[in-house]
This record gives sequence, structure tokens and C-alpha cells, in this order.
Amino acid sequence: MCRTLLFSVIIFLFYTQTSVAQVSDASVEGYIKDAVTGDTLISANIAFQVKKKGTSSNRIGYYSITNIQPGSDTLLCSYIGYELYRKEIKLKEGENVRLDVELVPENRDLGEIEVQASDLYKSISMVQVGNGLLENIPSIFDGDVFRSVQLLPGIKATSDYSSGLHIRGGSPDQTLILLDKTPIYNPGHFFGFLSTFNPDAIDDIYLYKGGYPAEYGGRLGSVLTLNNKAGNAEKNSGSLTTGLIASRASLEGPISKGSWMLSARRSTLEPLLAGLRQNYDDIPNRFHFYDVNGKLEFDASKKDKLSLAVYAGNDQVGFPFSYNSEFHLDYGNQVLSGNWTHIYSDNLTTAFSLTGARYFNFSEFELTDTNFERRNFINDFSAKWSLDYAASDNHYISAGIWAGISNIKLQDRLYGSKSFNSDIDNQYTSVYLQDEWRPAEKWKITPGIRVNYHSNGEFLRVEPRWSFEFMPNHRLRLQASYGHYNQFLTLNSNEAFSGFDVWLSSADGVPPASGDQIILGVKTIPFDDYGLDLEVYYRTMSDLFEMDPFLPDISGLAYDELFRTGEGYAYGFELFFRKSAGKFTGFIGYTLGYTWRKFPGYNLEVDSENQKARFYPPKYDRRHDINLVASYQFNSHWKITSSFSYASGQAYTKALGRYLIRELPWSNDHRNVVTVGKVNASRLPAYHSLDFSISRSGKFFNLGDSKLQLQLINVYSRRNVWFYNYYFEPNPAERAEINMLPFLPSLSYTIKF
Repeated sequence: MCRTLLFSVIIFLFYTQTSVAQVSDASVEGYIKDAVTGDTLISANIAFQVKKKGTSSNRIGYYSITNIQPGSDTLLCSYIGYELYRKEIKLKEGENVRLDVELVPENRDLGEIEVQASDLYKSISMVQVGNGLLENIPSIFDGDVFRSVQLLPGIKATSDYSSGLHIRGGSPDQTLILLDKTPIYNPGHFFGFLSTFNPDAIDDIYLYKGGYPAEYGGRLGSVLTLNNKAGNAEKNSGSLTTGLIASRASLEGPISKGSWMLSARRSTLEPLLAGLRQNYDDIPNRFHFYDVNGKLEFDASKKDKLSLAVYAGNDQVGFPFSYNSEFHLDYGNQVLSGNWTHIYSDNLTTAFSLTGARYFNFSEFELTDTNFERRNFINDFSAKWSLDYAASDNHYISAGIWAGISNIKLQDRLYGSKSFNSDIDNQYTSVYLQDEWRPAEKWKITPGIRVNYHSNGEFLRVEPRWSFEFMPNHRLRLQASYGHYNQFLTLNSNEAFSGFDVWLSSADGVPPASGDQIILGVKTIPFDDYGLDLEVYYRTMSDLFEMDPFLPDISGLAYDELFRTGEGYAYGFELFFRKSAGKFTGFIGYTLGYTWRKFPGYNLEVDSENQKARFYPPKYDRRHDINLVASYQFNSHWKITSSFSYASGQAYTKALGRYLIRELPWSNDHRNVVTVGKVNASRLPAYHSLDFSISRSGKFFNLGDSKLQLQLINVYSRRNVWFYNYYFEPNPAERAEINMLPFLPSLSYTIKF
């Protein structure tokens, strides 16, 4: 099948290339770059003013406009945060012009408009997030990719302590996270406060909340792609940031025909924890985390670009939680990615990548005289090849193949002896083909197909994708999409702390999950510098497999006996309104969302003779989310940013009462038994919080630029409820609120040189 598909693509490309070569019209091609750093800019818009022919730069910042009628015209290029580029060009018949466009950053700080979801050139459910958003929006102790993204409609945060992404009713494992085309697993630090992505090292952040194209696969819900930042190709530079939780340092500079970047972040909380341990017992006795990012880019020729990207991150925690009891954690990710991009012609670009990813999670529990250890490993190595081909003005073809091998292990030890062991090897191959077809000036139809094969279980899955766009005028775009998706991994997640999460795979006897998505959207520009997006979605989830939480002991069980299998669905409405220019900027996001799950034998109908299972909302289900973010730039030095979040109560299972078993058959001990209501049928109180940030930009002894930032988290100290805890002594039982963060100030100082 793969050979037939690739052969068909090659024949089609040859035929179209031959026909296009006969056209005598002119063309323009080149890279779009930052004039200061030399970084290429992805998805920059470039077009001729009179002829109305244009395109956007691709994943490496390259653009190509073909079949241009000869004559004079003005070439315009725009990118948010940069000055508009204008250049008069006179083209001769059959002429091919190589023009590298350098965009000049605007003088004023435009970080607050770095969310570009309302750009009419963006695909359905797609959001581009820039570093300005990460740097300026108030967050807990440090700018963070995930916590900034959580402010967008359709994305929910479960608590102040979680950076996990719950997108459109999905669990965190339903989002594919790629760093330089390489999967990242469990990307969280410090009990979920921070993601593993250092804002100084990350660039080109794209989020597909749903309906993602055939290029991506392996998850039911969404895709988040990130790239390590390319180094400054013009001069040596760097930055240094000190903060309460972590400090960061970055260096970058040019090499012959290329650039390099190295960035590191490490926790700096240890001295504070050491001081607290003098007065408190429940403070970690060992804690630190770090991230290291690096990237090397080399222009082998005008048509060949090579890059090598690395990432390594690690958390180590030791925590005493009761007398003579504690747990130890050691987990992290390691990533290596090599990429080669080649431009064959002005309308054909190919990319080849070799990737390697390793995830490890070592946990150890010492409970008085009991010692329990768990080891979870993922090793994944793959090769990817893709092409982007502008066959004509009406067809833009994308195709590719992704093949690799993976190994997922789960090992449990009790008192040093192995009590459970699973070792799942898998070879996988994915092939995709997609055509961006423009049958008329105002229409765009994008059919696509992806075929997945996994050897363990011999699963062959076909995933059709469709998207439709109609643009009646330059201020309005109507969009729709349908897609079928499959997921071969599942995450056994701990809601209290992501460090205990365990990844498992489909295998023989454990089929992958599958689902469908339907999305309808409207993107508008109601006034200049304003954008309004509206989207509705509906998605189904079948064969959801997860570790059965009611298994008393997994020792001696076969792998396929670990799981329970269920189904689910989700639907909702999203609104996103933004102001993107001027001293005052910001956005409002609103989400109305519903999500449901059902597993056989769970949450049974008590009054039914058949005892059928019922659908129930998972813990992260909420009906309403509202986020308001506003920034005001007083002058070149002072800027304030504020964000307000409101969320209706999360689902939880209410305790109705308790009874006491005084003597157990195997001992004289007694046990409290809690009687509960319907699963997640009750709601916690609504969540709301106001965060505030003020920053001053200036100079550091004329050696470089500096930025002092004061952040006030939860300004009016709303004690939002995380969960309820029950105390059985004394009688009657008492319910206590376990609250989230109180008011917290934070201070950071950044130097750029």
C-alpha cells in the first residue's frame, strides 16, 4: 500500500511539473527572515498588491509565488510584530526571481498581540502563539507555554497546580506534543506548576485544537507543535533571567553559513525549601529540575538547510508525607532531532528527519516497612520524509511517510522482587497525502488521508480528513472540517501530581482508541485591528482504554487484563474576540463545553434491573470558562498586563455519609466506609482569579537591555477549592476544603545582551 501510494504521488508530481514548466509566466521565491536575528519566519503573508497573488511562508520560512503575469507590481509582506514590507518589482516573461525578504521588528512592544487565532489565513481551530504572550501574561512564578495556552477558549486547566492541557473535552494524553517533530511525554515540572518548555528556547508554537491535518496522527484530540529557537545569525547575543522558582540563561550566535543556540533553566527554589524544613515536616527533602535546549542550523547551500536540535529535562523529588514514610521521583525527557530540508524548485520542497525520544519515570515509595518501586520507560526512534508541492495555482500537495520503532516498559517491584513486568515492542508506519485545492477564488477544499500500521496487534487504521473554507470577502471566512483519528497510547494519570503518570500502549488484545470530529467555524475582522472567531465542535471517542482503577493487584495479570475499555463524547461552543493594535490590546475568550465518559460495569443505574452503565462527566468537565486578558503600554518603558479567569465548578463525587465496620474478619481493626452519590454528579464552587503584572524595560549599565517584572497572582486572594477532604474523628465526620493558591507575589529580572 505504501509503495503504491508513493508511486502515485511521484507520477502525479511528474505530470504536473511537466505541465507547469510549459507556462511562461514569471515567479518569485525566497526566505522571509527577521532583519535583526536572521531567524526565518513561518506563516508570514506575502502577496502582490495589484495582481492579488500571494502565499504564506512554509515551515522553514520559504515562500514561492508562481505563474505571475509579467509587468510591474508592489510586493507586500506582513507578519505580526513587524513593519510592513513593500518593494516594487518588474518581472519579465519566464523570469524567476530569488528575493529574500527581511522584515524589521516594530519599535513598540507587541508581545500582547502574539495570539494570532483570528488571522484569516489560519486553518480551522488553529492558533499560533508567540513568545510575547509567554513573557507578558501573568503566571505562577515564571512565563510558561502551557499556562499561557490555557487562557485560550476550548482549553481547560484543572487547578492552579496543573499545567496539563484538557482540550475540547479530552484528557492530556489526547494531545500530541511535538518538539522539533519529536514526541514529548509528560511535559511537566514541579508538581505541574511549569511545563518543560523554557520560554527563552522555544519558538514557532502552533496549536491545532481539533480537526488537525493529515500530516499529524496518533492522538484523538489535538496537536501542539513547538520548535527550538534558531540562533541569531547576525551577532552573538544572550539573556539571563533570575526568578523565585527557576532561573534561565541563553546564548546564541552565528557560525559560517548558520547559527547556534544553547539555553538552560534550573530550579532555584532549594534554599527556600531548606529554610522551610527547619519549621515544617512536610517539605521536600530533595528537589530540583532542569531543562537544556540546543539547536544548530547550517545553510549547506541556497537550497539546502540542515539543523540539529536537542532537549534534556529532569525532575528529582524526595518528599516525606507521614511518619517514617516518603516517596522519591526521578523522571524526564530526552530528545534528539536532525532535519534536512531541500528545495528542488520554486514549487517543490522536501524534508527528511531522524528523531529519537526517551521518557523515563522512576518512582519509589517507602511506607513504614513496605517498599514499592515502579519503572516506566518509552524509547522511540523514527524517520520522516515529507514533501510540499505547489502543483498549480489551484493545487498544493503535501505527502509524507513516518516510520519507526518504539518500546514501552512498565515494571513494578515489591521489597526488591519483580511483581509485574510488561515490555511492548512495536514497529509503526504512517503515510499521508493531502491536497489543498482551490476550485475558485473564494473556495478552498482540503481532502486528506492518513494510513497507520502498528505491528503489535497488527492494527491497520485509515483516517480520512476533510476541510472546507469559503471567503466571501476579505473580512469573513466560513470554515468546516471532519476528521477520523486513532490513538495507540494511553496515560494512567494521577490527578494530584503528574509525576506519578504512567504511559501504556495498545497491543495484541488491546485495540487502539478511535474517534471522529466535526467542526464549524466563522472567522471575521469586524473592524480594523479587531478579530472575532466563533467555533462549534462535536467529537466522539470509542474504545478508550485505560488501566482499570478497581484492580486490587496487577501482579500475575496478563497485559490485556490491565485495562478497561469505554467510550465518550464531547461538544461545545467557543468565542474569541481580540484587539490587536494600539497601546491598549487584549482578548476575551469564552467556552461552553460538555464532555462525557462511560465504562461497562461502572456508575450503574441503581434502580434498573439490567444494571446498565451510565455516562458521567470526568473531573475536568466544566460548563463555562471565561478569560479576559488586557495590556496597556504607557511608553517605551512601562507596561501593565492583567488577566481574569472565571470557570464554573468542576465535577466531583459527593460523599453522602459513612458507616463503621468495627471488626474485620482478618483483624480486630475497624474501617470507615464512605457512602457516595452518583459519580461526578456534584460541582465544586466556581473558580475565579485576577492576576496582574507590571514591567519596566530599560538598560543594564548600557551593556544590554533589561526588564524588571513584578507579578501579583490571585490579587484578591480567592481561596478556590481544589477538592474536599473528610475527617472521621471526632464523630460526626467533618468535610474540609483543600484550597488552591492564595495571593502570591513574584519578581523576576531579565538581562539581554
